[in-house]
Amino acid sequence: MRRNKPLAVLAGAALFALAACGGSSDNPTSGSTKTFDPSATDIAKDPERAAPAADIDGATAGGTITVYLPGDPGPDSLDPTEGWSVTGNSIQQALTSRSLTQYARDPESGDMVLVPDLATDLGTPNGDFTEWTFTIRDDAKWQDGSTITPEEVAWGITRSMDSDTFPGGPGTEYSQTYFKDAGKYKGPYTDKGKTWDGVSVNGQDITIKMAKPFPDMDYWGAFMAMGPSPLGKASDPPDYGQNIQSNGPYKVESFRPNEELTLVKNDQWDPKSDPARHQYADRWVFKFNQDTAKVDQIMLSDNTDSQTALSTGIGSNNYQRANTELGDRLFQQSAQCTSFLSPDYTKIKDIRVRKALAYAYPYQDMWLATGEVPGVTRVPANSIMPPGMAGKHEFFADGEQFKFDPEKSKELLKEAGYAPGDYKISMIYYEADPLAVAGQKQLVKGFEEAGFTVVNGGYPVQDSPYNIWLNPDDPLNKKLNLRGVNWCSDWPSGLTMLPPLTKTGAAYNTAQFSEPAIDQKMSDIPSMPLADQADAWGALDEEIETKYFPIIPTAFRNDLFVFGSKIGNGVGDGALGAPDYKDLYVSQ
Repeated sequence: MRRNKPLAVLAGAALFALAACGGSSDNPTSGSTKTFDPSATDIAKDPERAAPAADIDGATAGGTITVYLPGDPGPDSLDPTEGWSVTGNSIQQALTSRSLTQYARDPESGDMVLVPDLATDLGTPNGDFTEWTFTIRDDAKWQDGSTITPEEVAWGITRSMDSDTFPGGPGTEYSQTYFKDAGKYKGPYTDKGKTWDGVSVNGQDITIKMAKPFPDMDYWGAFMAMGPSPLGKASDPPDYGQNIQSNGPYKVESFRPNEELTLVKNDQWDPKSDPARHQYADRWVFKFNQDTAKVDQIMLSDNTDSQTALSTGIGSNNYQRANTELGDRLFQQSAQCTSFLSPDYTKIKDIRVRKALAYAYPYQDMWLATGEVPGVTRVPANSIMPPGMAGKHEFFADGEQFKFDPEKSKELLKEAGYAPGDYKISMIYYEADPLAVAGQKQLVKGFEEAGFTVVNGGYPVQDSPYNIWLNPDDPLNKKLNLRGVNWCSDWPSGLTMLPPLTKTGAAYNTAQFSEPAIDQKMSDIPSMPLADQADAWGALDEEIETKYFPIIPTAFRNDLFVFGSKIGNGVGDGALGAPDYKDLYVSQ
C-alpha cells in the first residue's frame, strides 16, 4: 500500500504500518527516551468478535476533530474500489466505508486484531483455499437507511476486477491475481455486458472463487475494495468517487480533493452492527497539503486551534522540543514500510549504475531536509521486506549497508564506462511542498557530487508524482529514468511487498522491472505449504536485490503523530500506519 504523501518520494517516505523498525547508530537524536525496536510481525485474529465495540475508557461525545496532513495531498477520489493509499484507506476504513473484515486495536497491548466487519466472522475457506465463503450481517445500513445486501457486497468485489477503470486500486494486484478468471475477465466497466461468476450469492452468504490458492483472503477482506457499492449506475465511476454513499459512522459533508474533507455523523450507522468502530466526535475536518512549519507552530502552541487537532507529522527541527514538551501527546507509530528509488530497468540496464545511485543518495541530508528524524522516523534499509516481517533475510546487496559515498559511486560509474557528469538522471519532484523542494536540492547536490547529472535539476510537478509515474502514456513519465515508490505491507506477508513492486506489469512497479524467472517464483510461492511461504519470500527478496538490484531501498520508516491536549486516546493504528481514528474523541 502506498502512502499518499508524495513528499520526498525519493526522500524516504513509505506506506502502511504493522511492525517496528530498528534504530540507527548514527541517530542525531540520541538521548531521547523514545526508541523503536524490531519485533516479529503477526496480527492476531478474533473471528468471534461481536458488536458493539467496547467503549473507550473516559470517552466523551461531541466536538470537532481537525486533522492536519503536512505535505499530503490526500486522495483524489473516495471510491472504495480505488483506495490503496495509507491516507485514504486509514480515513475511510475507519470512518465511512466498511468491508468484509477490519482491524481493532487491543487497548492493553496496542496490537491490531483482525475482526469481522460486514461479515459475521473472518470467512470460511475450502480445503485448498480456492473458495472462501462469508456470511453478510443483516443489520448494517447505508446512510439513506437502506440495508446493505450481499448483492451489493458482491458488486463491490466485482468492481475490484476492473484494473483499467481503477488502475491505481488494490484489485490490480489481488483480485486480478487471485480471483477466478484473473487476466481474462476485465471487470464490469471494461467488459461491459459480460457476466462473471467469480462471486456468487446464496441468501446472506457470498462465495468467492479463486484462480489459485489464496490463504490470505481474510486479510484482503479488510480493504474497502472488498466492501459494498450501490448497484447499477449509482456507483458509476468517476462520479461515485466524488459522492460516495457512506455505511460507516460518518458520512461526507464536503470533499475538495487535495484541500479538505469534512465528515459528519451518519445517523443510520448502528454501533450494534459494528465490532470495532466508535462515533464519538460530531465532526471531522481533514486538511490536506498543509505546510509543515505552520502545522508545527499550531500543534506546539496548545492554543484553541491545536487542542482539538492532531497532525500526522512533525518537522525534524521541532522533534526535540516536541519530545520534551508533549509527553504522550507525541505518539511514535512503528511501521512496516520501505522507501525506494526506482531506476528504470529498461533504461538504466547496468547494475553498476543502479548501485552507483545507491551510493549517490545523500541519506542523512535528505532526511533532515525533508523534515524526517534520522534514527526515529527513518533508518537505513537493506532489503525490500522491512524489519519484523516473517521470513525476512538479513543481507546486503553490495556486501555492505549503502550509505552516501560519492567516491564509491564514481568508481562504479567508471567501471560502467562513464566519466563524472556523463550519466544523466531524469526525474520529477513535488513542487507543491516546500520540504520536497528542499529535499530535491539535497538530492541534486549529492547526485552531482557522486558523478551524475540531474537534467534540469529535476522536473517540478504540482500533481502527485504517483499520478505521473503510474500513467504509461504521460509524456513526462516517458522522459524519466528514475522514479520512486513508498510501500508498506498490506498485511504481514512478503506477498504484499514483492509482487506489487517487482512483478512484471504491477501497477506500482515504477522501476519497470521484468524477469520471467522472478515472476514464476512469485506465482509459485502462494501454492507452497503455508509453513514454507515466509522463508520463500525472504529468499526471493534476497535473490532479487543481490542478483538484479532493480530498486534501491533508501529507508525503513516510522511515523510521528502529534495530538492536541483535548484529544482523547491519542494512539496509532498499527494496521493502517495512521492515527487510530476509530477510537479518538474530544475531551469535554
